[in-house]
Amino acid sequence: MAKGRFDNPVIAALTGFYDLFRKQELESRFKDTDSFHGKTVLVTGANSGLGFAIAVEAARRNAKVIMGCRRQIPEAGEKVKQLSGSQQVEMRYLDLSKIDTIHAFVATLAKSDIHLDVIFLNAASAAPKSRKTESGLDELFLVNYFSNFILVNLLLTKKVIQPNPENQPRIIFTSSDSHRGSSGIDYNEFGRYFKYGVSKAISNYSYFKFVLNTFATELSKRINLGKVTTQVNCICPGPVNTNIIREVPLLIRIVLRAIFYAIFRSPSKAARPVIYLACSDDFKNRSNVYLHMFIPKRMDEKVYNENEGRKLWEESAKLWKQLDDEASLFSG
Repeated sequence: MAKGRFDNPVIAALTGFYDLFRKQELESRFKDTDSFHGKTVLVTGANSGLGFAIAVEAARRNAKVIMGCRRQIPEAGEKVKQLSGSQQVEMRYLDLSKIDTIHAFVATLAKSDIHLDVIFLNAASAAPKSRKTESGLDELFLVNYFSNFILVNLLLTKKVIQPNPENQPRIIFTSSDSHRGSSGIDYNEFGRYFKYGVSKAISNYSYFKFVLNTFATELSKRINLGKVTTQVNCICPGPVNTNIIREVPLLIRIVLRAIFYAIFRSPSKAARPVIYLACSDDFKNRSNVYLHMFIPKRMDEKVYNENEGRKLWEESAKLWKQLDDEASLFSG
């Protein structure tokens, strides 16, 4: 059975606390002058928490921001405009738990002749137990991994992302350092819906971050054949005080909320290394970078296994084709 690093939310939260005291060796490299001038940026899950903070900071740094969200349209976008002082902000409906909305979202971008320069794949689910979506897939599997596979492939095949060695798009996955220590990918469990409770849900959160990082590594290889044409990178923003725990059981939520308020960073502070990875010239001609806040690291070594990356791509493609007659895979 697939297993993540943690199955206890309090232990997971307290582990994140120690990360705040590590030396942030690249923090001084992040400049106020780093800008998205002339670039179009997509942020998924942008109506609240870290995604909202990323949208505000990107708009403040002169990006044209597209917020891909399923809630708070247009209220969240208006608030981003107010806080950033920029009118170059729009919201478009995107629900990563529904595959048809991913198709519709990409189709509207393509129809509008939008070409994305930076893609923040930030949306995530922290459902406290198994939850079947209309596609028959489990919500945690679909939102935290599989929808990202579908979205990226569609953005590439529909030419909304256009690899270019001179003007390299940047695809950035919001990950977690909790991916370390996860089991290898269990293909007997892959894409299969079954019932589970809180402990397995917590375990799955870090496990799917491991799967996501493995996908990012394979995607980087498939796009960048011989030279970097698209930067595909992952970042753990560190412990962030967000509302992601809103659905966990009440007693656990009370404990976690106290920890979040007492020791976790605000979304605006946590967004800083994410923005740095997205706009700094330090990452020109680099791909498959992993940052833990402002600390460069290697990911869990299993992420780099070429056979596993290839198998993950093939199994994901197979599952998508089974579920979706409109599956459209990027072929390099």
